[in-house]
Amino acid sequence: MKRTKRAVALAMVILTLAAVLAGCADGKPQGTGTPAPDGTQNPSETSPPTPTEGGEITVSVAQDLDESLDPHKMVAAGTREVLFNVFEGLLKPASNGNLIPAVASDYTVSDTVDTFTFTLREGVRFHNGQEVTVGDVLYSLNRCAGIPGGEPLMSAFALVDSIEAPDDKTIVITLKEPDLEFAAYLTAAIIPEGYYDEAQREPPAGTGPFRYVSRAPQENVVLEKFADYWGKPAYLDKVTVRIIENSETLMMALKGGSVDFVMRLDQEQRNELGTSQFHFVDSRMNLVQAVYLNNAVPPLDDIRVRQALSYAMNRQELLDFAGGDSYPVGSNMYPGLEKYFAPELIDYYVFDVVTAKNMLADAGYPDGFNLKITVPSNHKPHIDTAEIIAQQLRTIGVTVSIELVEWATWVSDTYQGRNYEATIIGLDAAALTARAMLERFNTDNSRNFINFSSEEYDAVFAQAVSARSDEEQVRLYKQLQEILTRDAASLFIRDLTDVIAMKSNLHGFEMYPLYALDLSTLYYAEQ
Repeated sequence: MKRTKRAVALAMVILTLAAVLAGCADGKPQGTGTPAPDGTQNPSETSPPTPTEGGEITVSVAQDLDESLDPHKMVAAGTREVLFNVFEGLLKPASNGNLIPAVASDYTVSDTVDTFTFTLREGVRFHNGQEVTVGDVLYSLNRCAGIPGGEPLMSAFALVDSIEAPDDKTIVITLKEPDLEFAAYLTAAIIPEGYYDEAQREPPAGTGPFRYVSRAPQENVVLEKFADYWGKPAYLDKVTVRIIENSETLMMALKGGSVDFVMRLDQEQRNELGTSQFHFVDSRMNLVQAVYLNNAVPPLDDIRVRQALSYAMNRQELLDFAGGDSYPVGSNMYPGLEKYFAPELIDYYVFDVVTAKNMLADAGYPDGFNLKITVPSNHKPHIDTAEIIAQQLRTIGVTVSIELVEWATWVSDTYQGRNYEATIIGLDAAALTARAMLERFNTDNSRNFINFSSEEYDAVFAQAVSARSDEEQVRLYKQLQEILTRDAASLFIRDLTDVIAMKSNLHGFEMYPLYALDLSTLYYAEQ
């Protein structure tokens, strides 16, 4: 017996989508009304402005896109955020957190939650003009799963047993065992068959509302409205995504009118801009900012040292510095994933300098030690946090030096090369699942850049992903968070507030419960 996607979603609660939204729409924008419970913008007290078709904008981002624009190998959250407009999967996330059909027009899930059957949408075209075929879908999904005989490009696809096309409009994905969360990973991009057999291929061809035009590394990426988009077309004709890493340069560009839209400002920058040219939306970033520790390098390989650092961190001071506009976390789960979030872990380590000093002495460091914290130079909130952490750790004899590096260097040396002691960054979920936040800490996971290793964690994670009930899975995911906190895998701090600024005549921004910038909904108001 088969059930429709609607029934499955209600019966099993594949995702915690309603809960996600409880945490991502609690700010009040100025001039655009308050965010609605589903994460979209409510109309203001007067009627919403009438959209105009056309026009172009310049959007600023703080980091360049990955060198490779292969959608199945994206590393940085900022790359996923921009390419959200270029690539689509069989499914795509909506701003209310639901998964909706995209390249597929419909799908069903078996009662045993191990077989997914998709009907392909008629008339979907790639940006290179080709119509999407079942061969393209097979190529894309097999590539993600490493079929035949390769390593999966996306770890969740390791569970795939087979991908078949019984006819030219149907795709059947069979899993090795049931997975309550697998639908969330079917947002993986559908690309033309054979397109990325080469190491690098430009221009990338997706099916989204904007097509890629060009890029100038470290300068900009240009996107244009895709006229043959299968869904609701974008309002804007062109978007230039400008890379501005320096916060002072960004503020000058905003004030001078050369940037129309930017995300991830802080409250100080918001106040500096004022409201004469801009209006603002507040939301959570939906990430976990932490001092991520390299668990493989001395003395951080000693759990007593990591726990001592945890006791020495005054989280409340960090929250107060941010003006109360951030949200404390105690492990690697942000509050927006409310169903899985464990608030009891926030105060697992109560600020206690005496206990911290005693633990360092027990570990053989009565006089402290030197610690280098590597921070991307284009992320002001992380730099500010590093400076406060350095002051706090000084009270227990730990002398912190802060190393600022360019984003590309951070990715290559710190994240991929794991050549660091400590770093401050925010980690997000690549998919709307608890698994996406927690699987990176498995011992052998390629994204485990903190080198955390725990047989207990690995075993519990294996139980969690194969859980047969939603209740059991939630319990196990919370247990994983407790292990990370107990073992002080890192110093978990907060989910930051995101301030979005847009020109006063620009409207239509929709917030998502994950890293996504939907350019298709933005429009200029009719004069």
